[in-house]
Amino acid sequence: MTPGFAITAGHPAPLGATFDGAGVNFALFSQFAERVELCLYDARGAETRIALPERDGHVWHGYISGLRPGQKYGYRVHGPYLPAAGHRFNPNKLLIDPYAKRLTGGPIQNDALFGYMASTKDDLSFDPRDSAPYMPRSVVVDPSFSWGADFPPRYPMIDTIIYEAHVKGLTAARSDIRDGGTFLAMASEPILDHLNRLGITAIELMPVHAFADDAFLTAKGLRNYWGYMSYGFFAPEPRYMRDGDIAEFQQMVSRFHQAGIEVILDVVYNHTAEGNELGPTLSFRGLDNASYYRLAEDPRYYVNDAGTGNVLDLDKPFALRLVMDSLRYWVEVMHVDGFRFDLCSVLGRSGGVFDRDGSFFRAVGQDPVLNRVKLIAEPWDIGEGGYQLGSYPAPFAEWNDRYRDQVRGFWRGDADRLGKLAKRVAGSAARFDHDGRAATASVNFISAHDGFTLMDTVSYSEKHNEANGEDNRDGHNHNLSDNCGVEGPSPDPEINARRARRRRNLMATLLLSQGTPMILAGDELGNSQGGNNNAYCQDNSIGWIGWDAQDANFLEFCQRVIAFRKANPILRQKRFLHSQPREQDGIPDLFWRRADGAPMEVEDWSDPELRLLAAEMRMASGTPDYAKLRGAVFLVLNAGPDVTVHLPDTARRGIWRRQIDSSRFGPVDEPAGETEHIAADSVVAFVLADERDRSA
Repeated sequence: MTPGFAITAGHPAPLGATFDGAGVNFALFSQFAERVELCLYDARGAETRIALPERDGHVWHGYISGLRPGQKYGYRVHGPYLPAAGHRFNPNKLLIDPYAKRLTGGPIQNDALFGYMASTKDDLSFDPRDSAPYMPRSVVVDPSFSWGADFPPRYPMIDTIIYEAHVKGLTAARSDIRDGGTFLAMASEPILDHLNRLGITAIELMPVHAFADDAFLTAKGLRNYWGYMSYGFFAPEPRYMRDGDIAEFQQMVSRFHQAGIEVILDVVYNHTAEGNELGPTLSFRGLDNASYYRLAEDPRYYVNDAGTGNVLDLDKPFALRLVMDSLRYWVEVMHVDGFRFDLCSVLGRSGGVFDRDGSFFRAVGQDPVLNRVKLIAEPWDIGEGGYQLGSYPAPFAEWNDRYRDQVRGFWRGDADRLGKLAKRVAGSAARFDHDGRAATASVNFISAHDGFTLMDTVSYSEKHNEANGEDNRDGHNHNLSDNCGVEGPSPDPEINARRARRRRNLMATLLLSQGTPMILAGDELGNSQGGNNNAYCQDNSIGWIGWDAQDANFLEFCQRVIAFRKANPILRQKRFLHSQPREQDGIPDLFWRRADGAPMEVEDWSDPELRLLAAEMRMASGTPDYAKLRGAVFLVLNAGPDVTVHLPDTARRGIWRRQIDSSRFGPVDEPAGETEHIAADSVVAFVLADERDRSA
């Protein structure tokens, strides 16, 4: 018995440290451990070690009466140190609880964090140094929060407009916001007001799970800014909290919900911050390396389908349980509304091969908590067969990088883009129209955190990542960007006007396409990263949004096009448009037209010089009676010269009205004739207001 602490058997569930009002139950999984020590820390930092007395299957557990929320703790796990057999136990290394709901901070770079003698780079060696001085503590919490009348908006995907944002990047440069860079700043009035005026329905936060800085970055005076190095899947990242209270995250979510905005988390379950065999021992590696990670044929090494040194093995039951428990926690306790899964193909691998009916997808599909939230996959990893765009099961939506590339290429002036653009504007049916999936499964984007911003897409032809300290070798080279005549900022008004027009064209295309649109935070303001297309380590003005330099005219245009999308259900349908006749009037739901009004022919689609795409859209064939509309939308995307376009015959059903025109400044709403002038390099949208609809 340890003086001052009376430990009893406790329970094997739930995993983690659970306060019940009288004490704390501790439960930890480790299949191959020989002994597990709970380490408790007092206010002075003194450590008391207590062996967990019970083992149920592979769960070690114990209960200590009298402990309260705020108690700091960690684990030391004894077992074989046999890297050649996949085991890397080292009780000299303090480990965080993988189920910890709060951490005191992040690891401090030191060789003592490594289970082997880091100076030798020999992972078969054994390091006896205590890592506790350099490790954060896990903290017992009471996660209860007074949510009041918290009613999440619950938008269907057809009404969803996603805004991808970084907690610090969105708020750090705002002088009018207190506690910039925190969850509390995210939920401030200026941010909520901006998102509401823009028309956003869901904010997708880049990783907020506790993450670690990379040693090679800190050695260069940089840090992990984006956060794709998670090691605590239940704990909010401490650097985003003002006072270290997880209620700050809950308060942020509540404020977003009150403003009518859903919260989606970008989650990184494919790998952890522990890296490959030469990485640090922070948690999973020291708890049970062989049970959490997918090991290579030689178990000394790790499968690296994520490109970061390791991957979690969701074929293993407790690794899968960890992910599922984490997801449910963020929904049930933290009230988030969905998840975007980083490198999701890793999660879908069974036996190392992607399987759309694999254990992770089956677990999610039957889960009564997760089947009511939004699920979005990044549908690739770097492993063999990792690119799986369109292969995911419902209800997953997917980031569509083909959309980004083909829209950028069209507006850049690349040849042979017309047919591909048409497929993207119509919802990428060839990829997604199977197994009952909806057109909203395609999450369309022009830019995201990884790559050029929208402004940089029209301002740089080459990446400029010198500030990352890798001699501009990092980041991808296939940007499909164009500097419009000069690399980087220019005082030339003609170049700036050309760039502004192209940004309007790209944004309009995004918001007029079938699918679910996603906007990168700051694009609506004209934010630039100076040509850096991989700002993962730039926790500074490069990575932060520059609010002071915002483009008010472009912001107004974005607001107007978003409002236009919301006002026209034809642009945001669940069903795919396949040019099929509709039951109510026999008119096909989609026409592709030439400028002269005639239907597009096979030779038109193969014309490498054709730069105009015109689409007449209606409610899809098969639309139920309660959702039917008689009107239509006619879209013209013209990357060529000025042209006269013949509008579709209305058969006296109403009149076309020009309501979006990227060649003009300010709102547009005017009747159209049989033919209309379409300016060079512009997007125009006409709406057919059916007289019968208006009289109904």
